[in-house]
Amino acid sequence: MVIKKTTTIAESKPIRRNGFYNLSTNKKTAFVELYATSVLSACSAESIAYPLDVCKTRMQIQGEIASKSNLNVKYRGMLATFKGIVMEEGPHKLYGGISAMALRHTIFSGLKMYIYDALREKLIRTDPTDGKPHLPFVNGAIAGIVAGAVSNIIASPTDLIKVQMQMEGRRRLLGEPPRIHNIFQAFSSIYKAGGIVGLWKGTVPNAWRAALVTLGDVSFYDLGKRALMNILDMPDNRLIQFMGSMIAGLACAVLSTPADVVKTRIMNQPTDESGRGLHYKGTIDCFMKLVRKEGFLAMYKGFMPYWLRVGPWTMVFWMTFEQIRRFRGDAGY
Repeated sequence: MVIKKTTTIAESKPIRRNGFYNLSTNKKTAFVELYATSVLSACSAESIAYPLDVCKTRMQIQGEIASKSNLNVKYRGMLATFKGIVMEEGPHKLYGGISAMALRHTIFSGLKMYIYDALREKLIRTDPTDGKPHLPFVNGAIAGIVAGAVSNIIASPTDLIKVQMQMEGRRRLLGEPPRIHNIFQAFSSIYKAGGIVGLWKGTVPNAWRAALVTLGDVSFYDLGKRALMNILDMPDNRLIQFMGSMIAGLACAVLSTPADVVKTRIMNQPTDESGRGLHYKGTIDCFMKLVRKEGFLAMYKGFMPYWLRVGPWTMVFWMTFEQIRRFRGDAGY
């Protein structure tokens, strides 16, 4: 069987006008192909970067534990947190909650890439001077923000379960009763405690975070890769893709860390019989208490492991994503 190769920006010669390449985006990818490629690439990235996500979550919660228990914070940095988990809970706890993460990517990553791809196609504009299609930065940013927020609203319960599963080992060390055993029990217990609303606890900060994450790791990759091709006068190859993914990882970390801290605090807090949080009333309340009690820099707690996580994660995701496309006979995204 011969696979017909579609001509895309990676194969066509870019046209420079006034110092900038006027590049079209790729031909729209079939839904099943794009969805499956996105989920597979995301799971591949998690297999490498997930332990750093666990460390990041623990670091974001430690200030809250200290302020509510009058105890000194035991773990101060990424390496100490990593070592503490391994020594006190076992190496397997570095992958605690990864089943919930895999479930999340099955929903979130596939939808995120599909929605972004569909919006990008609609937001392409034609340059009147030469008739070539191009994607303006603002349009690409809008596509990323909308794709991240919408996808996360749908997948938010899986992220809630992932956060609580990541904290389970720490809870037991503190003498607290077990809360989460597996995905199905987690869904059931959270539903019993707070109903349908409880499953979407923390959706607002989570959607805010997901919008910024997608702006960083998808929009910045898509647009940054084209900017690099312009600046370096190079085709869409593996080097360009690698550099684009590194830019996307840094942008993702800087933009989304504050929202990630707030999201983690809200999702990890206990609830009353009505499903209302006992520590924070909402996103703004959590933000204000965090800054007032722990200082503004608390919004960037866990930044280093978060950056060290999203950098490799973004690199593995996009390199895997692009390689799968190459294997199927498609050009770069």
